[in-house]
Amino acid sequence: MKKYVCEVCGYVYDPEKGDPENGVKPGTPFEALPDNWTCPVCGAGKDMFEEED
Repeated sequence: MKKYVCEVCGYVYDPEKGDPENGVKPGTPFEALPDNWTCPVCGAGKDMFEEED
């Protein structure tokens, strides 16, 4: 699964880890995150993330 990087703070969303502190289970692809999910570090929206090279 592809990782995504927050353009604001550099946080990397890793689908294999998910974001358990915010209710996102491991194995959740970025595309399946709720539209209101935000970066757990800086609060940026999903639209501020880019696919990691």
